[in-house]
Amino acid sequence: MGGGGCGGGCAPVHNGAMNQPDATGSLPSSPVSHLPTPPNRLTRLLGMALPIVQAPMAGSQGSDLALAVCAAGGLGSLPAATLAPAALQAELKRLQTEARGPYNVNFFCHAPPPFEPAREARWQQLLAPLYDEMQLPMPTGPAVAARAPFTAEVADLLEPFRPPVLSFHFGLPSPALVARLKSWGSKIMSSATTLEEGLWLQEHGADVVIAQGLEAGGHRGMFLSTDLGTQVGTLALVQQLRDQLQVPVVAAGGVADASGVAAARALGADGVQVGTAYLLCPESATLPLHREALCGAGVHETALTNLFTGRPARGVVNRFMRELGGHSVGMCEHAPAFPLATTHMAPLRSHAEAQGSGEFSPLWAGQNAARSAALHARYAQGGMPAGELTRLLATGWG
Repeated sequence: MGGGGCGGGCAPVHNGAMNQPDATGSLPSSPVSHLPTPPNRLTRLLGMALPIVQAPMAGSQGSDLALAVCAAGGLGSLPAATLAPAALQAELKRLQTEARGPYNVNFFCHAPPPFEPAREARWQQLLAPLYDEMQLPMPTGPAVAARAPFTAEVADLLEPFRPPVLSFHFGLPSPALVARLKSWGSKIMSSATTLEEGLWLQEHGADVVIAQGLEAGGHRGMFLSTDLGTQVGTLALVQQLRDQLQVPVVAAGGVADASGVAAARALGADGVQVGTAYLLCPESATLPLHREALCGAGVHETALTNLFTGRPARGVVNRFMRELGGHSVGMCEHAPAFPLATTHMAPLRSHAEAQGSGEFSPLWAGQNAARSAALHARYAQGGMPAGELTRLLATGWG
């Protein structure tokens, strides 16, 4: 099975009109044949055949991965927070034209941070020895935000496409924007890292809450608190949210294979969101250095770090995290607020990567990344196709 295709039984490609909600407000099911997985309230609401959501992973994927997951019956996702308008429009056109079943487009909802000269000066001071070591000039001028929050202008770009599902990290857009998106028939998902955040999201219009446990790779979706002490594991969070929420709950963090899916289902999850396991699929755009780290011995050691972007995110521990993290590997109180830390980090990363080193790169990975690598190990080249991985994960739901 190659390229993440669904094998026999695929319906012809159709346009985005078939992804629009019906009179009941639910999205139509994918026309592709799949494993016999009983429908539940998540799959009925979003219209996919399998309760598997591919996590949006900015910098490591585009529409290729999303389309492969959609074709297999899951919910493929496109990370859009780092895309320029023209690139986003091109990806949306492709999804609308080629997606078999519903798809998800993901954005950030952070508040743009103020410029803090003293904090940036201290950050540059901390990075100076590394710039000297690599014989690089320190960037001049204030830091520039590499990731933009969701705005009315982005909604204007989206409106002709009316994506079936929209998901958000770091909360939700303004009530007016949420109402506008829902008026198109789009379903809204967002990440919660605590019970309080889950209740807030439900109250403010989320149709689905993603329970992002502490095990998850990439950025923490926390938005009501910056205290990492509030963060809990996936399974505990799923139970807390299911006890209190009326909307579907999707488990995210530490789910790498069918047994993880089965555990999430047993504790009440309506579906799972998987990220790290998809990074090794041939349809992903994961950098070779990142792939090597996910398959290396060091993948067992991950930590939260704010050094690369300014917000806590989980990745494989490397030199940069060890040296600047102080007593807490990966965390530094002097890192600029998200996403301004990226500006002065980028030259170090680019230089090291050009030398074949990932010691200054954000190697995002969840705590169960080693299990994800094991799933792909039997494939001589390229890893397990995304469609096959999606169907494999879904066997844990049967």
